[in-house]
Amino acid sequence: MKTVSYKPLWKTLIDKNIKNKTDLLEIAGIGRGTLAKLSKNQEVSMTVLLKICNALNCELSDVAEITENS
Repeated sequence: MKTVSYKPLWKTLIDKNIKNKTDLLEIAGIGRGTLAKLSKNQEVSMTVLLKICNALNCELSDVAEITENS
């Protein structure tokens, strides 16, 4: 079964020198519940992913990836 992973997002935050995940709330204009979902690799809407990509000036592949869950 395929699942989503936001591991690339956490790497992108480090690469962009954003030290705290909660800074993403203000930068991208997302809610705490959304951040919690991202932290748990739960699905979020494409609108949220686009907000993050626009805020960080990055590509979708810098935020999420599809992984095989065994």
